Amino acid sequence: MPLDRIRLSSLADKVVSAEEAASHIRDGMIVGMSGFTRAGEAKAVPRALAERAKREPFKITLITGASLGNDLDKQLAEAHVLSRRIPFQSDPALRKAINAGEVMFVDQHLSETVEHLRTHQLGPIDVAVIEAVAITAQGGIIPTTSVGNSATFAILAEKVIVEINLSQPLELEGLHDIYIPTRRPFREPIPVVTPESRVGLPFIPIPPEKIAAIVVTTKLDSASTVLPPDPETGAIAGHLMEFLKREVRLGRLTDRLQPLQAGIGTIANAVMHGFIDSPFYDLTMYSEVLQDSTFDLFDAGKLNFASGSSITLSKAKYDAVIPDIARYKPRLILRPQEISNHPEIIRRLGIIAINTALEFDIYGNVNSTHVGGTHMMNGIGGSGDFARNGYVSVFVTKSIAKGGALSSVVPMVSHVDHTEHDVDVLITEVGLADLRELAPRERARQIIANCVHPLYRDALTDYFDRALTRGGHTPHLIEEAFSWHARARETGSMLAAGT
Repeated sequence: MPLDRIRLSSLADKVVSAEEAASHIRDGMIVGMSGFTRAGEAKAVPRALAERAKREPFKITLITGASLGNDLDKQLAEAHVLSRRIPFQSDPALRKAINAGEVMFVDQHLSETVEHLRTHQLGPIDVAVIEAVAITAQGGIIPTTSVGNSATFAILAEKVIVEINLSQPLELEGLHDIYIPTRRPFREPIPVVTPESRVGLPFIPIPPEKIAAIVVTTKLDSASTVLPPDPETGAIAGHLMEFLKREVRLGRLTDRLQPLQAGIGTIANAVMHGFIDSPFYDLTMYSEVLQDSTFDLFDAGKLNFASGSSITLSKAKYDAVIPDIARYKPRLILRPQEISNHPEIIRRLGIIAINTALEFDIYGNVNSTHVGGTHMMNGIGGSGDFARNGYVSVFVTKSIAKGGALSSVVPMVSHVDHTEHDVDVLITEVGLADLRELAPRERARQIIANCVHPLYRDALTDYFDRALTRGGHTPHLIEEAFSWHARARETGSMLAAGT
């Protein structure tokens, strides 16, 4: 092991195989693992756990930052290792186990998990498994491409297993800003006042005697699966740019805007590409996941600085960025997710929040998580942290799915993640509805006129018109409110017969 990777000589004899390290994890334990949206996850120990479970069945509660890469959630789910999973996932096999009731999934705002650990509502953490670039001479852990909840896991855990990943460049050192809020009831303000604020340490500080094992790995992060912009996402981006230009004309923003946040996935990433050809400049980001678009904006000269909790890239972008990370590093920070997503900071900085909806209804309630109201997709992630506390909360989605069989705009959402009180702007490729300062009836007219696909506009107009005859502040036909979802479950399409 090179000395520049384990700089505390007393830890040299802690280097063991993944299987031996995994033996510290036993049935019934609560385990915290690094990893945030397929970046910086521990890679060898979870695989060893899955293999051991095939011979020796056992179950654990697994807490991460967000989803794991390298099919680890899939392997752990199929090996029946997981009894409980917190707070986010995106794997089809794990999703299947969750929806079958085999794995109890706790869908949490990403800013809240470590608060629950710190106040003993959750936990205690028995073992933390953290991927690292290196261990400092004092025993501090230098993370790799994500921070997520790793710092608090390592600080609170009884034992820590460190995976030193030799494929991660040492130039990542210095990228991280590890700040842990002080304890309530005497918590001081978090001193992040700009996206560039550095307020913590470049490593996770723990007593070195807590490190029970060190595993050496070389496996890369998984590539993201984002797709390039298409005509629909291009149209969504265009509507957003026009909205922001109007905000500038009205004196509410300048051409430098305010710090941007974007959710994960193809649509949000594609929408962020719209800023490349926009009139806005000297932009900053205060977000969770730094995706391909972040580095495209850097390279286009549009973005000055980006703060996040992980770097999650496509293969081509990963191959271009990570070997050249020293060039980008002065303009980057990776923080713990409770800081990247902290309501205090989001409100202070006035974030422009851009997140993705599965569906929304005519009054502006948004479903981000449940298909048909019952089946979990991925989880709420950090969208709620930003939606409730940002300067302006934008949700984007294509107006239809499954070739038009499903409408993304419905009479009433089948599951509510973000209420109408937290949603300011809705955008589809059809258009944009600015809902700020509108009453429910006014919101409905804006959404139907501007966001609904022509296939469904007449049906939604008819629903709303008939609901108006019933009266009420938020008019509904309760007996029909979920009829579109029921029809889709029965026939595969929300379209009425003969449409």
